[in-house]
Amino acid sequence: MRKINNYINGSVSSISSNYLQVDDPSTGEKIAEVIMSNADDLNLALESSKKAFAEWSNFTPLKRSRVLSKYKEILEKNIELLAKIVSQEHGKTLDDAKGSVIRGLEVVEFACGIPHLLKGEFSQNVGSNIDSWSIRQPLGITAGITPFNFPAMVPMWMFPIAIACGNSFLLKPSEKDPSCPIKLAEFFSEAGLPDGVFNVVNGDKEVVNMILNDNRISSISFVGSTPVAKYIYEKSALNGKRVQSLGGAKNHLLVMPDANLDQAVDGIIGAAYGSAGERCMAVSVAVAIGDIADNLVNKIQLKAETLKVAPWTDSNSDMGPVISLEHKNKILDYISTGEKEGANLILDGRQINIQGYENGYFIGPTLFDNVTENMKIYKEEIFGPVLSVVRVKNYEDALDLVNKHIYGNGTSIYTSDGEISRHFTTNCKIGMVGVNVPIPVPMAFHSFGGWKQSLFGDHAMHGIEGVRFYTKLKTVTSRWPKSIQSGPEFKMPTN
Repeated sequence: MRKINNYINGSVSSISSNYLQVDDPSTGEKIAEVIMSNADDLNLALESSKKAFAEWSNFTPLKRSRVLSKYKEILEKNIELLAKIVSQEHGKTLDDAKGSVIRGLEVVEFACGIPHLLKGEFSQNVGSNIDSWSIRQPLGITAGITPFNFPAMVPMWMFPIAIACGNSFLLKPSEKDPSCPIKLAEFFSEAGLPDGVFNVVNGDKEVVNMILNDNRISSISFVGSTPVAKYIYEKSALNGKRVQSLGGAKNHLLVMPDANLDQAVDGIIGAAYGSAGERCMAVSVAVAIGDIADNLVNKIQLKAETLKVAPWTDSNSDMGPVISLEHKNKILDYISTGEKEGANLILDGRQINIQGYENGYFIGPTLFDNVTENMKIYKEEIFGPVLSVVRVKNYEDALDLVNKHIYGNGTSIYTSDGEISRHFTTNCKIGMVGVNVPIPVPMAFHSFGGWKQSLFGDHAMHGIEGVRFYTKLKTVTSRWPKSIQSGPEFKMPTN
């Protein structure tokens, strides 16, 4: 049985003798075991990170950028390999996995331009013969705790920028699909990254708590569910760490009566059921405005019924399984709850059965109509292929619906009206907004982050926000006085 260990100081490492099963979600079969790291594993990694930081932070930004550029070249040559690793352990289709790797690669491309982004500001003669300037310096040992749904992309939202800024980085990936992060670390070493700058420590919540409590770590980056994100934020702040903690979502897509309905339906189908709905930017609520509702629901149903649910090895698959049996059962409970609450179950994904993969964690596209605000399936993040349609009378009610929800990660509106679009983008209380775009994930040179219960901390991820998060601002005020001193001054200096 293949064992997945840690990657510490440039090589595979293991001290703990405890391992956890890793499954193939398509078959339900055990395919590997991943190490459950203990305190000795973590200490080995942090001592390596500390030593490496002292060296790496003294590299010039340009030299660091050249290592990143070489890393980018290696990743580009291995997109297919990384995508296959992701698909096998996560279950998502190969095209979806490949797309996620490429979106992570875009952050590496962005990080190659770090020398420009680390430039400070300079002011001459802020006082008489006094100059002032700012510089950005690395934090030290930074850490990331990442989820199962994007084992390549989400870690690459973090470590390329942190490392390009001069930090060392400790990654604790999901124990459900840990192979891809190890391969990402190996490729970085191949690119010339000094040993210890990027370490990967596998484990569960036990090692997470050790990371949160260790004072050698300067910052924590996290992506996951809101309850855990809030816990990470509170624990990290209590221990004096800088923290960016991204939580859950309940993303609404508004369909106005003047929208191009076929485009809206295509957008909804891909955003709701792609990656089996296991995306924090997935559309889980379609808001039907006015008299468009019946036609919208009918078209969603007809198109959803044509989707092929199959393992990633089937090149015609539109969506694969969910990550685990535990998560599958949780989603099934939500579907049953939706029925009990009175929502109309238009399409039931519980009925799916794939010959030869009966033990896989598959759920078909599920569609509810006439969902209301008080229902559990509306209020909570399901993180599966379950779409709820909420009917409202007008745009004002739809906007109010979006703004009242506790989550504020992403939203979208389909309309042909520029005035409505401008009003929505201005007045919705959401971090990422699309206009006739179903999944408005920002490019790497912008930043990713929600509002309300979807983000804890002051900084979003990647882009210039990432650079600010992984550096500390220092301002220098300098004067070169004449040899003759004028004596001490006891008043507040002014111009």
